[in-house]
Amino acid sequence: MHVILENWLLIAKGLGMTLALAGTVLLCTTAISLLLGVLATLPSRWLKATIHGYVELFRSIPLIVNVFCVFFVAPMFGLDLSPFVAATVGLSLWGGANGTVVVSGGILSVPPHQWKSAAALGLRRWQIYRYVIGPQSVGAILPAYTGLLTLLVQSTSLGALIGVSEFLKINQNIIERVTVMQGRNPAFEVYGFVLIVYFIVCSALSALSRYLERRLQRDPVRSFPQQG
Repeated sequence: MHVILENWLLIAKGLGMTLALAGTVLLCTTAISLLLGVLATLPSRWLKATIHGYVELFRSIPLIVNVFCVFFVAPMFGLDLSPFVAATVGLSLWGGANGTVVVSGGILSVPPHQWKSAAALGLRRWQIYRYVIGPQSVGAILPAYTGLLTLLVQSTSLGALIGVSEFLKINQNIIERVTVMQGRNPAFEVYGFVLIVYFIVCSALSALSRYLERRLQRDPVRSFPQQG
């Protein structure tokens, strides 16, 4: 712990950058997932085909390749993205593709009679999504979506490969500096600390998901009565 205490300011700065990157990626991913997940359930063939193409494209590309492509290819089209923005875009596009599948699957898991009952009451399509289908699909979406968000938090470490001064990158720099200046390698100590921090952050996200699931089980959403 001696190395950790000596460099706690740098480590705190790196952790702050990681949390900022993770928060931005999670917000962007959620926005993409909700928008495309809902649109994918609309009765429009061209819209479904377009979304399906986006999903298949980014789900088929390894995450690290996606981040590299955004960072190195974007300047060829006149987009000079900073490492932070490039990492955010790369991770969000990948996360959004996977999140779209989760959200659309959760929406389509709602029994068909709920859609018919809501339509029979004269609700508009957006009202059906907002007040009937959305609340009932949360229980199906939440577990898988939490797993995706946890994976994205862990994947923020890929930002170190394109120059983002995030948590892992800062700790790698500390290891290299101590090794050169002091002649000893503190890799086990430092990487052990990194492992513990990631475990705490991801465990907190999982705990929040379990809490929300319990709340949903205690206060289930009332469905419309099935039409006879």
